[in-house]
Amino acid sequence: MSETYADVESLLRRTNPQQPVYCIYADTYQDSTREFVDGFPGRVLYAVKANNHPQVLQEIYTAGIRHFDCASLAEIELVSEHCPGSTAYFMNPVRQKGHARRAQQEYGVRHFVIDHYSGLTPLLSEIDVTQSVLFARMAVSHASAQADLSKKFGARPEDVPALLQAINEAGTEPALAFNVGTGVEDPAAYSYAMGIAGEVLSGLSFRIRLLDIGGGFPKSYPGLTVPPLDEYFGHAQDALQDLPLSENGELLSEPGRALSAPGLSAVTQVLLRKSDRVYLNDGMYGAFWELRFKAHLQYPCRVFRKAESLRGTTKAFRVFGPTCDSTDELPARVELPADIDVGDHIEFGSIGAYSLSGRTNFNGFYSDHVVRITGQDSHPPELAAR
Repeated sequence: MSETYADVESLLRRTNPQQPVYCIYADTYQDSTREFVDGFPGRVLYAVKANNHPQVLQEIYTAGIRHFDCASLAEIELVSEHCPGSTAYFMNPVRQKGHARRAQQEYGVRHFVIDHYSGLTPLLSEIDVTQSVLFARMAVSHASAQADLSKKFGARPEDVPALLQAINEAGTEPALAFNVGTGVEDPAAYSYAMGIAGEVLSGLSFRIRLLDIGGGFPKSYPGLTVPPLDEYFGHAQDALQDLPLSENGELLSEPGRALSAPGLSAVTQVLLRKSDRVYLNDGMYGAFWELRFKAHLQYPCRVFRKAESLRGTTKAFRVFGPTCDSTDELPARVELPADIDVGDHIEFGSIGAYSLSGRTNFNGFYSDHVVRITGQDSHPPELAAR
C-alpha cells in the first residue's frame, strides 16, 4: 500500500522530502484514461514502455484499461502481476528465443508481431498457430511526428501483402499494424496512414479483422500545444469507414504518453542556487531524461517554500540536476520565483511519460519514492495549453 496524501502541501508538511518524490494523482489518471477509452473508436492497449511503474499500471488498470502493449516478457510479467484478468500483447518484432513460447504458455498471450519473413518461422515454432493472431507491421511515417518510429521496424507497404499472405497460409490469423511516430502533432497523420493501410488490404484475397494504428497520441507541454484528442479520434473514425476489414473488424491503438503523462508529477528540492542557476536533486539522468530528445523542452511547474506556494516576480533560470555530468541540465530555462532558494521544492507536472521507466542511478542519485494524491480538488501543475 503506497503512502497517500490529500495534496502536495500535506506531503511537504509531513515529510519535507530530501529525495525526489513522484506523485500519482489518482483522479487525473482516472480522467485521462476514461477520455481515451471513451473517445477512441476501438480497442485501447496501454503501451507499458511509457511508464512501467507498478503503481502507475494499477492506476491505469483501475481506470478501465484491460489491454496492454508489451515489448518484452518482463513487461508481460508485470501486467500479469499487477493487472489481473488483463490481456497482454507481445508487440515487438524482436524477441529473445523462447520468450514467445513462455508468453503464450505461461501468460496466455495470443497476439504477436513480425515485420519480415525472417521472423515468421522462428515465431511459428514457438506458438500454437491456431490460438494466435499475428500482426504484420508496416512502415509508415508522417512529417508531423516528432520522431519516426519506422526507421527501425516495419515492412514497406508494397511488401506487406505477401507477408500477410504467408501468415495466413501458416494457419494463424493475420492482422496489420503500423506506428506513424511519436508525438504526432497533426491528427490527419492517422487518416493518411490508414489510407495506405486500406490500399494494402484492398489487394488481399481475404479480409483481416484487426488493424492496430499504434501510438503517438501527444500531450501539450509549455511551449508545445497540440490538438485535442477528439480530433485524432475523429480522423480515425472517418478513415475506418473506408477500410476493407472483415464484418467484425476492429481498430486497435497503443497510447503511452496520452495515458501516462497527465497523472504524475515529480517533487524536487533545490540543493544549490548560484545567480541564475538552480541545482535540483533530480535531473536529466533521472525523471527528466526524456528532455534529451528535445521533442518538448519543459514541464509545467510550481514552487513551494515550507509547504506553502511561493509566488511573486519570476525570472528565467538554468536548471541543473545533481550529478557531476555537465550535460545534466534541462534544455530550456525555467521561469521560477526570483527569490527561489536552497530548500524550496519545485513540483513538475505532466511528467508521467518516459520518466520513471527510463531513469538511472548514475552517480548514485536515484529515488523510487512514489505516493498517491487523492484529494478531490488536488491537481498537478496545469498544462500551459489549458
